[in-house]
Amino acid sequence: IEKALSRFPVAIQIDADTRIIGSLPETIEVLPGITAGHQGNLIEHIQNYNPERLKPLKQIASKLDICLDKAIYIGESLFFVSRDGGKEKEFIKQWGMIGRYFELQGIHGGSGITLGLAAAKTGLTISRSSSWDRINEVKKHLDASHEKKQKTFWASLKRKLGYHYNFNRARVAALKDFEFYYR
Repeated sequence: IEKALSRFPVAIQIDADTRIIGSLPETIEVLPGITAGHQGNLIEHIQNYNPERLKPLKQIASKLDICLDKAIYIGESLFFVSRDGGKEKEFIKQWGMIGRYFELQGIHGGSGITLGLAAAKTGLTISRSSSWDRINEVKKHLDASHEKKQKTFWASLKRKLGYHYNFNRARVAALKDFEFYYR
């Protein structure tokens, strides 16, 4: 998203397990900030779907001085990020920091939480537009995380090694800001 926004006024994020199955609109209404369809109260979303994440959520919100009462959950399968006077750059930075914090807490999925927290921290506007609705109508979310696949021993080993390699890289990178990530 950061690279796209350096070249274009808007970046459209579509999940890897989401497919475009129809024609896209000729023009797209671009609003400043984030445009998303699936939105809701962040605390309610966590309580309903991932109550075990409530404690780390409150910890990171406290560290970053984010008011959770007004924080919004953003569905991550399709959303737009557009330039907003530089706020989008700080949003991307915060999104990365919050994502790494959750990763170090053992939370690896559901980036809608991190999106909402980063938007709340940076004051990025979250809205919905008819353009989002039109694109949403021609997409199909496959929800690959629920698919059961037969894995070979080697594929399983490769996945586990990749996970631990990336996790340990994140741990080492987090040492640069020890107070934030580990206190």
